[in-house]
Amino acid sequence: MITQEQIPAVLEHPVYDAEGSKIGDASHVFFDDATGRPEWVSIKTGFFGTSESFVPIREAVMVEDHLEVPYAKGMVKDAPNVDVDSGGHLSESEEVRLYEHYGIAWDNAWQQANQPGGDGWAHSGTAGTTAAAGTTARDMATPQDEAMTRSEEHMHVGTERYEAGRARLRKYVVTEEVQQTVPLRHEEARVVREPITDANVGDALSGAEISEAEHEVTLHAERPVVETETVPVERVRLSTEEVTEEETVTGQVRKERIATDGIEDDDEGRPRR
Repeated sequence: MITQEQIPAVLEHPVYDAEGSKIGDASHVFFDDATGRPEWVSIKTGFFGTSESFVPIREAVMVEDHLEVPYAKGMVKDAPNVDVDSGGHLSESEEVRLYEHYGIAWDNAWQQANQPGGDGWAHSGTAGTTAAAGTTARDMATPQDEAMTRSEEHMHVGTERYEAGRARLRKYVVTEEVQQTVPLRHEEARVVREPITDANVGDALSGAEISEAEHEVTLHAERPVVETETVPVERVRLSTEEVTEEETVTGQVRKERIATDGIEDDDEGRPRR
């Protein structure tokens, strides 16, 4: 059973069923008027905690930072909707409906509370008045600490690595025209006339005095000859390098605000004059 000292650790903390599934968050704890013991806990369920379901707390236990109840999540969510009056009490009829839903015999619970030597309704200082009025009600528990805790969400931005694309090397052949100027030599014939001198008079008179003759020379020239050879010119490979860029990320966070009633204060909690 949850003790009164454990109530602050119960409120606003998760509630799990016997299978380890989260049901919701504990909203209020209801006490037995006569014994002062915790009897019920209301749990915020549904989307965004818009609904509240009641579950017995007598057999619940605190496990680390959450409350475990011996009832299935579906049973808790299917619990009958009950009305709580402005004083934070459950009526006897509403409580009987809850007992029946969870398979707890109301008569047995009433007899156990009134056993001789016990501390049930019949043995408490106000038991007679309470029982006669037919209000076996439970009062909402509030933490002893009167301060509120204001919470807010903080945004944490991380990074993940993903494949952004691929780069590849591909070799192919193209044909280009290349121009290159080279010097070319060639021979040209020209007539050389020599006067008769003592040195060449012998050669000049060696033939017939009057005759016909023909002389020729072979002329040579150079022409361009083109040939190609394959030579390695460079080696090419792919590598990667990391580049860091700045990017601004925008997100939404929720923050709690505390409003005051009867006194005005600024955002830092100082009273306004």
